[in-house]
Amino acid sequence: MSNPARADLTALFQAQQAAFARERFPSLAIRHDRLERLHRLLTQNEDRIADAISADFGNRSRHETAIAEVFIVLGAITHTRKHLRRWMARRRVATSFHSLPGSSWIAPQPLGVVGIVSPWNYPLQLALEPAVEALAAGNRVMIKPSELTPRFSELLAQLIGQHYAADECTVVTGDAELAKEFVRIPFDHLFFTGSTAVGRQVGVAAAANLTPVTLELGGKSPAIIDVDCDLEEAAQKIAAGKLLNAGQTCIAPDYALVPAAQLDAFAQAFVQAARRLYPTLADNNDYTSIVAPRHQARLQGLVENARALGARILPTHADEAELAQTRKLTPVLLLDVTDEMSVMQEEIFGPILPLLPYQNLEAAIGYINAHPRPLALYWFGRNQSHRDQVLRETISGGVTLNDTLLHVAQENLPFGGVGPSGSGAYHGETGFRLFSHNKPVFAQSRFSGTRLLRPPYGKLADNMIRLLKKFV
Repeated sequence: MSNPARADLTALFQAQQAAFARERFPSLAIRHDRLERLHRLLTQNEDRIADAISADFGNRSRHETAIAEVFIVLGAITHTRKHLRRWMARRRVATSFHSLPGSSWIAPQPLGVVGIVSPWNYPLQLALEPAVEALAAGNRVMIKPSELTPRFSELLAQLIGQHYAADECTVVTGDAELAKEFVRIPFDHLFFTGSTAVGRQVGVAAAANLTPVTLELGGKSPAIIDVDCDLEEAAQKIAAGKLLNAGQTCIAPDYALVPAAQLDAFAQAFVQAARRLYPTLADNNDYTSIVAPRHQARLQGLVENARALGARILPTHADEAELAQTRKLTPVLLLDVTDEMSVMQEEIFGPILPLLPYQNLEAAIGYINAHPRPLALYWFGRNQSHRDQVLRETISGGVTLNDTLLHVAQENLPFGGVGPSGSGAYHGETGFRLFSHNKPVFAQSRFSGTRLLRPPYGKLADNMIRLLKKFV
């Protein structure tokens, strides 16, 4: 559904509520069918999806869309369908000794209607991966995609409308004002992916309805270059992770902590790696544009602010005259940065990488811990003791060791932030549980002895209490 009026949002929500009331526990077959339709939607329209996203960006690498969006969602569907029967089954759990011979289990139950607010940077993946898990859990779903990718948002609304009834799964498109109305709907669960600043507003709006909220936010994700790592290999992997989608990735390395003595060597290795990945920029369809002029201006402002405050700017490529017309930015390294610079105070979300020297691992860990907890953390090295120290002494949403980004592609790992980088996690079974009410059930046995612990109390109750205390 496109550009609904405010009243239409409520009508859509109420229609989904009514549909859920008629079918509170969809069968395994129905859930499989809903996931199969989503699989069909993607495989039959991959070229249209890539074209729409690229048109929204100005240029978006088709390979990036295939790998980081379509492949990820198809993988989530396949994984979910394979395991869904087990996830839906009730799980027996141990019963406390004092309640034997009763029995206990947990029964996953759909929540009802789930709202999903998705961002522009990976508009397909971040709209549909949570939808996969919400549909698998038996819910109805409403999706509000970003207004910054209008062509894709309209296409998604059209395709979902062709494959699902509106009271089953629907997409509503509109501006930021519509998004504000959307998050005020009393959903049974609200799932938001976006900036920390907007996430705070979403949390406040949802609180008015006591709506449970999952916030997938961002932050400044560090990469630690340990003293014994292969600098060239680390530079190649960090460059690939940083420059995917031109850095417009919530878990992209936001800055690198490098041993002081190796700083210049790492910088040169990164430059060479970036040039190998992208020999040219302006005419290179592999290199993605910045999504909008205001984001381009913001990124240019970060560089100029750093320059004005004393940072050294190291571009990875020579100037290309045509670049200004493409909304593509030359990747740059920033050296001699300080915390007073804007680039070290906000998530970058672009092809800019500050390099910070450190004297020892304790200093690097101390720097990370002195700042808000990041969504991701990356460590490169061979020393397992150092690896374990970093894992033990830092807190982040997720970690990839000796590479970047790949923890997000593991369906058996939860994905989410911590503190300012988010709350709640999804992917795979974690996502199924997120969008379910895991109902606890205790079944009393007819041979229960609880009658011995009811009033009027006397010596028998005293004896029973003394006996039970021996087992706690």
